[in-house]
Amino acid sequence: MGGTLITVAPTGAEADKAKVPELPVTLDELVETAVACERAGAAVIHVHIRGDDAKPTLDQGRLRDTVATLREATGLVVQLSSGGAVTDPESDRLAVLDAEPDMASCTMGTVNFGDDVFMNRWGFIVELHRRMQDRAVVPEYELFDLGHLPSLARLLDEHGLPFGGHVHVDFVLGVPGGAAGDAATVTAFAEGVRRYLPEGTTFSATGIGRTTLPVMFASLASGGHLRVGMEDTVQFARRTPVKDNAQLVKRAAEAAKLAQRPPMSTAEARKLLGIRDTGVA
Repeated sequence: MGGTLITVAPTGAEADKAKVPELPVTLDELVETAVACERAGAAVIHVHIRGDDAKPTLDQGRLRDTVATLREATGLVVQLSSGGAVTDPESDRLAVLDAEPDMASCTMGTVNFGDDVFMNRWGFIVELHRRMQDRAVVPEYELFDLGHLPSLARLLDEHGLPFGGHVHVDFVLGVPGGAAGDAATVTAFAEGVRRYLPEGTTFSATGIGRTTLPVMFASLASGGHLRVGMEDTVQFARRTPVKDNAQLVKRAAEAAKLAQRPPMSTAEARKLLGIRDTGVA
């Protein structure tokens, strides 16, 4: 089944820096994290950025600086979040692509998100998909519920394959309001990929909070890939806070090696995902 694509999501838009001091929110902290995670086995970095107040932002200047600096410091595939925070307007989320990342997320439907609602209208999804095609940005389609699988099939049927021609999805499991984070749900999603999506589609799986480990092991067992990071959990084990993102990547890399599917290099990841040539080795 080849190697394992490991994505690190180091920051997110939810965790509070005041409560989680280890969370990387400045550009220097993010770059230091990226270098350590690449060394530990990550090939993709899923990026949310923060402002001077450590709060989530989609500031265009910060986005461009982040993409450029990460490219200079690492060989990681730079994937920007087009989700931002649940309160961000659609116009700002679409403008994320102006920062010219290698990849960007594309969430395939609206979902309850704790006490909030993560809104993703069909028209917004289509516009984001088309803009990524036009700008040679590779999407990672984020699936929070089983109904997002046939929605993605509809998107591809009506509006064509993504740039590069390869379809890659990420199951985001364990969010309050979305699909459960357990092995049975991973299996159901994996079967849905085979049922609804083009042959050769690959998938990663993300387990939120305490679902991290069961989702990780089930994804590897199902032939899938992994996303880990402090966006998704700040607890390494019960009553044991995460030391840093590299700790989570190292655990994922060890699991991948045990499954006899060692972590992919960044070059292998770029080839698999169909990333455009940006001059990064």
